[in-house]
This record gives sequence, C-alpha cells and structure tokens, in this order.
Amino acid sequence: MNGTPRASSHRHATRGLAAAALVALLCALAPATLAADVTDIGYVDQGRLANVRTFADANRQVAAYKAGLDREFAQRMRGTKNAADQQRIAQDFQARLAQKQRDVFAPLFARAQVAIASVASSKNLSVVVDKRIVIVGGQDVTNDVVDLLNGVGEPVPPVNTPMPSSVGFVDQTQIDVVPKLKAANDDFAKFRAGQQADLQAKLRGAKTAADQQQLYAAAQKAIADKQHQLIDPLVDQTRAVIATVARKHGLVLVIDKGNLIYGGTDITSEVTSALK
Repeated sequence: MNGTPRASSHRHATRGLAAAALVALLCALAPATLAADVTDIGYVDQGRLANVRTFADANRQVAAYKAGLDREFAQRMRGTKNAADQQRIAQDFQARLAQKQRDVFAPLFARAQVAIASVASSKNLSVVVDKRIVIVGGQDVTNDVVDLLNGVGEPVPPVNTPMPSSVGFVDQTQIDVVPKLKAANDDFAKFRAGQQADLQAKLRGAKTAADQQQLYAAAQKAIADKQHQLIDPLVDQTRAVIATVARKHGLVLVIDKGNLIYGGTDITSEVTSALK
C-alpha cells in the first residue's frame, strides 16, 4: 500500500456503467469548465505528500511488517498441502496486512485531511481535488499542506464548513449498485465469461492461425454487440441524469468522489434516486 493520503478507499477495479457515463460527462463539461473564471478550486499533488517524513516512516514500518509476514506466510504454506487450507491461510495473512495498514495510516490520513481543510479555508477554496485530474487552472496548495504536515504542532481544523462549491461529485460505488445498473453489469459479465469459455473450447479445435483469428473476432463481436444492446443505453441514461442534476445545482464540473479531497457538492443521492 502506498501511504499517500487519499480521499476515499480503494475504488472498484472495474467501473461499469457509472465510469463510462462519468467519463462522457467530464468530456462534455470540460470546455465550459476551462472557459469559466473559477478561482476557488485548489489541488494537491498527493504523490508529494507520500514523501512527508511521517508518511515515509509509515511506509517503511508497513514494509518491514510485510517482510516479516511474508516469511511467516512462506513457512505456513510449505507445511500445508490442502488447497482450502492454503486459501484460508492466504486470506488470513492478507487480512493481517490490511489491518496493519489501517492502524498505521488512518491517523496520518486524518491529520492530512485536517491540514488540507485548514489550507483550503485560509485560501477561501470551496474544493480541493487530486492534481491528476487537473489539466488547466486551479490553485496548487501542495506546498502549504506539506509545510503544515512538517510543522511542529498539529494542524488546526477550520472553524467554518466548506463554502458552496461549483464542483460536484458522485460516489460511483453507490451508482454501480443501483439495481438495474448492477443487474445489467452482472448480466454482461456473465455473458462475457460464457463467451470467453466458449472461445477457449473452440480454440482447442482450431487447426490454423487463421481459424483462431476468426474465432477471436467472432467472440469480440458478440461481446461488443451485447455491450451495445445491454450497457450503452444505460450509460446514456446515467450520463443524462448526472448532467441534469449538475445543471440543477449550477455545477461547472462533476468528478468521481475518489478524486475529491475537500469540499464539493455531493449529488450522488439525487443521481441514484433518479436512476431507480
């Protein structure tokens, strides 16, 4: 685990409908955003925060713990032949490492959040985002946050709550579990897995490279057709709902919650309600 402060926990490895819709919306809103005179948006290079002494020390602490855990794991696995027992041991060691990471980093994440909020408040910023999503504009507050984290005392939380923001955000993990979206994603995943299994069976009987290529092309077309039929209409609907809610609140940009560090306008509940 990298000890970089993050606005949220690990996101899903696959985004499904919400990701495609949100990417499309970001592209649609980007020109208006860049043209707008937005002065209350800041950003932080979270990669640089990982070099702050407390985070660097924490990374070394977790790395040392993991090295010891790996040695213990290898010893346990050498004496275990049963596959079910091996899986149970692996899950136990993964859980122990994850708990160690939480114990070590949680206080540091909380301290970093306070520092970011303090800097944002002092500069009258309504929102702070991850530098990775910024192309043009915004105010870099990384140095100010690093200075606070490297200071002698503890960062002081701001007295006031964040100002109303023209940047909105959605929690894609909540959108992904809207029943009809989840059902579509599950159906598509099941169809794709079936196509891949069928392809592997057919490939074993293919006699030439040309036959194999033809089988690959047929499987890819079937999966693409299924996506167009099952997923694309819901992607369009999700995009339209996000855009409608964004306009209702006068938002110039909507981002994924995972890229938000401070402030912002949460429109997740309105989006999920409209999609149900």
